[in-house]
Amino acid sequence: MTPRTRRDLLRLSALAALAVPLAACRTGYSDEPDPLASLAEQARADAAAANALASGAGAEASLAKQVATVRDAHARALQAEVDRLNRPKAPVHAETPGGSGLAGLKERLATARGQAEALVVPMERYRAGLVAAVAAGCAGLQQLDDRLGPGADPGTVSPVGSVPEESVDPLQKALDAEHAAVWVYGLVSAFLPANYNAGVAEGAGEHQDRRDACVRMLDAAGATPHGPEPAYITPKPVTDATSAKSVVATAEADAANAWAGVLARTDDEGLRKVALTALLGSARRGTRWRQAAGENPAALALIGVNA
Repeated sequence: MTPRTRRDLLRLSALAALAVPLAACRTGYSDEPDPLASLAEQARADAAAANALASGAGAEASLAKQVATVRDAHARALQAEVDRLNRPKAPVHAETPGGSGLAGLKERLATARGQAEALVVPMERYRAGLVAAVAAGCAGLQQLDDRLGPGADPGTVSPVGSVPEESVDPLQKALDAEHAAVWVYGLVSAFLPANYNAGVAEGAGEHQDRRDACVRMLDAAGATPHGPEPAYITPKPVTDATSAKSVVATAEADAANAWAGVLARTDDEGLRKVALTALLGSARRGTRWRQAAGENPAALALIGVNA
């Protein structure tokens, strides 16, 4: 065996020193197939099925077009993220519903929403926000018509016992949005006919519950919860029923975006579940108010995700 020279030893030492940072660079990459690939494939299949139905005329075709637009946006966003990480490829397939027409699209939306919701907690932060936005987009579509939904009610938020320090600021922003939503619901009650009373009371109650949950969580974290403003400036003056519906839709979108911000700033499982519940609730309610106000699109594709 040839004895090693001092130069050989120095070369080995240098290679050993390089091995540590190179190994560290590899730790963010997974050899496992990308779980978002199946979501992207499902979205493509759903968009294709909706486009086929949208080729006709009438109310069914109009609903199908809205589904196609949202699910196509989901497919493109999900595929872009899959391509970004470039994990090993694996065969993927989309679930095929037993029904046809709008009944088939209803099954597809329920399936896609469930698939996305199941991935929110275990995903990395940005990906958690993306799949939550996909779930919220499907939940919004389910509210367009009973033939597409209504979909599962996400329920009310249950505050977690502890909040990570890094999540305090986004939670304060969510509280700000909830304060504003409560104020907006109080404002519009004077401009809407009596048949909207139940919807206004239900929406106001949901945002009051979320506001109170935010206060409790921030108190538990040792932070001073933000208080409400005396009044809020609406995007447009509220002068009639249509403008009242529109401002409520804006308040719901603002709340949904704020909770999407919480999702993007926490790894805490409990807080992610709280944020997802709130995001889904505002996505559903916001769709109904935009539809009532005659806004298009009524269902938003990717709440809280930068295109």
